Amino acid sequence: MLFGAGVLLFLERGEDRGKLHFKRTFWLLIFGLINGYVLMWLGDILFTYALAGFILYFLRNMSAKGLAILSVVLFACLCAYSAALNLGLEFLRSAANQNAEAAAGWAEFYDVFAPSEAAKKAEIAQRTGSFSALMSWSAAEYTIMLLTFIPMLLVWDALVFMCIGMALYRYQVLQGAHSDRFYLFTALAGFGVGLTINAYELSLMIASDFDILETFPFFKPTYQLGRLGVALGWLGVLILAMRRFGIGRKLAAVGRMALTNYLMQSLICLFIFSGIGFGLLGELRRTELYIVGVLIWAFQLWLSPWWLARFRYGPAEWLWRALTYGKAPPFSRGRTNQPKAT
Repeated sequence: MLFGAGVLLFLERGEDRGKLHFKRTFWLLIFGLINGYVLMWLGDILFTYALAGFILYFLRNMSAKGLAILSVVLFACLCAYSAALNLGLEFLRSAANQNAEAAAGWAEFYDVFAPSEAAKKAEIAQRTGSFSALMSWSAAEYTIMLLTFIPMLLVWDALVFMCIGMALYRYQVLQGAHSDRFYLFTALAGFGVGLTINAYELSLMIASDFDILETFPFFKPTYQLGRLGVALGWLGVLILAMRRFGIGRKLAAVGRMALTNYLMQSLICLFIFSGIGFGLLGELRRTELYIVGVLIWAFQLWLSPWWLARFRYGPAEWLWRALTYGKAPPFSRGRTNQPKAT
């Protein structure tokens, strides 16, 4: 949603920034490929964002009402698509006992999303082994992501929520232009709907003994609605927290260095979990993984304001801007702008 709003914000800064938008989005796509192939993060979202971002240019002149209507229609289509995938896979599973082709299709799906213990151990061995083994495994898996899951699922998912973000930007919701009552209602209604749906989905997972089709989010028609509700809930909470507790400065600094921070997370986790570094993949419990995540967040919440007090951009943002505009912008703020010790 924020990415969609950011595209509008970028395009509104000049009369015709179409060429710059496409250059900027192209280089974001390249950063995504670097994240996937070099930093070896299979969950990269930059490539997906770039593909959807190319389309957003053609929606730039739509009104708030037009974007809202488009968002509702696309969101309904996304939910229907999830339902259709679920029904199709359920049919494939039920037909597997009587049809060899259906059995092969179901087995292929199941092996990918519910791998055997032997397959898990083999993957961990490759990812925590030598650099060449890790690179070979990662390149093959990321190529599969690019050719299958991104065009089939992720790009449409991203595009729909970007449109919602553009509509919220047009209505000045993301800018915090409305009353405290409005954002309190947004938070309560969003969490009320979202967490209720999450609880319902969780009950189905437990009742099914965590059946693969019950636990796979993209194949559940309610998933998108629950996710949107929770996102709107956090939107309301964060804007109220910025107004009441003044947390906006550090969050804004992290946002201004979003690309640097995102790539940095890939680099940090590459060394924590892969054979290049500590090789802790599969070694930590879920609670311990949360601690790792919180520590990385805390580090970046400290680092981002510190860095931007000394430099105009994050390193990745500086490079992205130089590639987009074809010239290097000033990087350092200079000694006269250094913060004074207290």
